[in-house]
Amino acid sequence: MHDSNEPKKPSLNRRVFISTGVIAAGVATAGTMWPGGAKAAFAQSLNQDNQTKLLKGDVAILRFLAAAELIESDLWQQYAELGGVTEGTQNNYQLAFQFLDGDGSQYITSNTIDEISHATFLNAYLESRGADPVNFDEFRTLQGSTATGAQNIGRLTNLMHLNVDTSWYIRYRSSTNPDFGATFPQAIKIVNRPAIPRTDADFNDPNHIQAIADTAAFHFGYIEQGGSSLYASLSQKVRDLEVLKITLGIGGDEIAHFLEWVDFAGNAVQGPPFSFDNSQVPVTDKGLTFPNFNVTPGGPLFQTNLIFPVPCEFISKDLPRCSVIRPLDDQFGGAVATAKSFIADGLFIGQSNEFLQLFLNMAEEADAARRVR
Repeated sequence: MHDSNEPKKPSLNRRVFISTGVIAAGVATAGTMWPGGAKAAFAQSLNQDNQTKLLKGDVAILRFLAAAELIESDLWQQYAELGGVTEGTQNNYQLAFQFLDGDGSQYITSNTIDEISHATFLNAYLESRGADPVNFDEFRTLQGSTATGAQNIGRLTNLMHLNVDTSWYIRYRSSTNPDFGATFPQAIKIVNRPAIPRTDADFNDPNHIQAIADTAAFHFGYIEQGGSSLYASLSQKVRDLEVLKITLGIGGDEIAHFLEWVDFAGNAVQGPPFSFDNSQVPVTDKGLTFPNFNVTPGGPLFQTNLIFPVPCEFISKDLPRCSVIRPLDDQFGGAVATAKSFIADGLFIGQSNEFLQLFLNMAEEADAARRVR
């Protein structure tokens, strides 16, 4: 049992040290660039079983999911470069994550590799079925972190001015469901905050770098719960059974990610707070405080060791409550809702209007898909 006064110890037998170089190589294949021989063999294998092209709605769904996975790959790569598994001496950002979980850096690296695989697979599958893949390379123009460890490359996403929606933390501890109109407060108000160190100067102040890591912890949960709802929402529209197999398969992996980050975020607000300088006061940085949720007057809605979804309203208020992913409807969990949520999150601060409009158009096309009853 973990002593909250000490960082969780890494379980080395579970850690697979995968270098950031592997991640960087994987990102290069997340668009349309993958070995020609492999692509041809994959397409030939699929076409032997399925000679038909995808319906327009299924293409729109897969293209939006590929777009979302490219965006997630980009942001997760930035987290992995600075906070994931690396060789040599660890920086204070990595150490701050390991006060939340001894395997924190490995989880970040593993999540990154998963997202890259999703983007690469979805684009390859689109091409194999005669549809256009998604390529955002022309929009990789944003300046990322200049801290030691970050690559000097253009980014799709901005992790330095985030407005993190933390209401998901309350929602999954509640017996109510947004699909039935329920609303939820912010667990912590995180506005215009960095989730990665911007420069080497950010490594120096223990409270500051811990607040950056804690912000990232809640952002991880925000991203992956959104993916869980998105795949579940769009799966209800899919017509091709093979495409349904894909959305259910990848969507299940997104849920696995989410459950880990629920625990991770809970550790960021579990007293005494984690801080690598061994302080016993809440982590506070420039007006942002991560309090001890276990003594917050919110009761079970703030409980830090609840990982699994609490049973809630589902299908009908007249039916028994059931533990499910929520939301599942378009209004809150669909493609347009996801796109607008990413924009509100601050992920695209500095991006062009052309990119934003393209992403929103893809979202509208995905939500417009319908399953024939």
